[in-house]
Amino acid sequence: MSREAETETSLTPFQRWMILVSVVLATTLYSTTILIVSTVLPQMQGSMSATADEVSWVITFNILATAIVTPMTGWLSGRYGVRNVMIWSIFGFTVTTFMCGVAGSLESLVVWRILQGAFGAPSTPLAQSILLDTFPKRQHPMVLGLFGFGVVIGPVIGPTLGGYMAETYSWRYAFYAIVPVGVLAVVGLRAFLPPDGERVARPLDWTGFLTLSVALAATQLVLSRGQRLDWLESLEIRVEILVAVVAYWIFAMHIVTARQPFLNPRHLLDRNYAIGLLLVTLYGMLNFTPVVLLPALLKAHANYPESIVGEIVASRGIGGCIGFLIAGFASRIDARLSMMTGFGMLLVAGLWLMSMDLNVRPISLAANAALQGLAIGAIWVPLTVVTFANIAEKDRAETSAVFHLLRNLGSSFFISLCVAEIVRSTGVNYSRMIEGISVFNPSLTLPWVVGAWDMNSLAGLQRLSNEVSRQSALIAYLNAFGLFTAACAITIPLILLVGNGKPKPAAAAKP
Repeated sequence: MSREAETETSLTPFQRWMILVSVVLATTLYSTTILIVSTVLPQMQGSMSATADEVSWVITFNILATAIVTPMTGWLSGRYGVRNVMIWSIFGFTVTTFMCGVAGSLESLVVWRILQGAFGAPSTPLAQSILLDTFPKRQHPMVLGLFGFGVVIGPVIGPTLGGYMAETYSWRYAFYAIVPVGVLAVVGLRAFLPPDGERVARPLDWTGFLTLSVALAATQLVLSRGQRLDWLESLEIRVEILVAVVAYWIFAMHIVTARQPFLNPRHLLDRNYAIGLLLVTLYGMLNFTPVVLLPALLKAHANYPESIVGEIVASRGIGGCIGFLIAGFASRIDARLSMMTGFGMLLVAGLWLMSMDLNVRPISLAANAALQGLAIGAIWVPLTVVTFANIAEKDRAETSAVFHLLRNLGSSFFISLCVAEIVRSTGVNYSRMIEGISVFNPSLTLPWVVGAWDMNSLAGLQRLSNEVSRQSALIAYLNAFGLFTAACAITIPLILLVGNGKPKPAAAAKP
């Protein structure tokens, strides 16, 4: 009897729901820290007397550790058991989070952030695997909806909580506030998570692990530092790209020839899983990009106060919660239709963002953010269901790790791409627009055109320069939103290739 069948017959409904609560707490805990540090980074920089480049390693090394350890989830769970890995993952994450708060130097903070990312990395893929094993298949859509609720609410809580704690106390309390939630999650998991059945341990494929680790580390360094170092103009970035390409090539060649590869490429023979990986990469690209881009635009160029920006971000969280709850109970709808509806809503939201200007009203932005959240919620549950429809129970930890790894890589890559486009396009637009500012331009001699932009005074020229900068930045952000919209459109033909998500009887019976 499989672990899923044993769990379904041995656990009471109360135990299942307590496992769900504990797992959602753990997932929310981890996802909250993703953006909470970015909120308190300026205060960290002042407290540690660090440069902007030095303090950025607090985020960069955490992402690197997460990217390296995430693919190890399948091997760790096979060797030590899902229950043990999950509990120790959250326990270690909670302890290292506390140590981040008490760190006395930038060096020690970076070390604890590396350990925090390494301990927390297995939690999200294992959480999904645990829920799929704990609940019967008929309840999977509803359970994944509640799980997705925890995933999406964390990045909404993180910046708000971090900003409030840092402003009221100090940046250290942004870490301290997470610790009690971690303790509750550990207690819940120890009390209700059942012991593992028979483990399928296998030796670690060191060649595959090391080459993939080097490739992911080099990729994340390129994405994290490329914009700061001017991309290919930097020798460091060129070396990192070369290292990543060579490491990926060695890894790809190794896993198709090894008897027991670190990640089994045969899973890609399942059409739903292969297409699901492409879709989750695009999902990652679309998920957090507007949350990262919009606040900077609104605060720097539209003069929005931080409180209003926070409410707009919160609107996205509210829409996401509604979307996940609806998707959880809408299991009778064809998964392909649900995904197409969700990505279609994101496409509408992207076109909506492309039509905005700097006079946009907060209510319009809040409605757009709520639509994005609703779409994200509508996509996640059917995407997860169809991706893992034909995946055997023993392979869920490994395949879930790859699934979430690609989601994170897609997010990092697309945010870096959009930021690079904003920087490039802002400079180009500014250069083109100032070409028209001249005393020989007849339009600028008309009072109803120039208004306060008086070219005969220093103050007037300053106001004119500021306005050109604002409009140049707006065009650049609209270009980034255009990339967002194009990525939404790419998903539609991919969804048409997905199967209906109903598992094949033969697939479930395979060992």
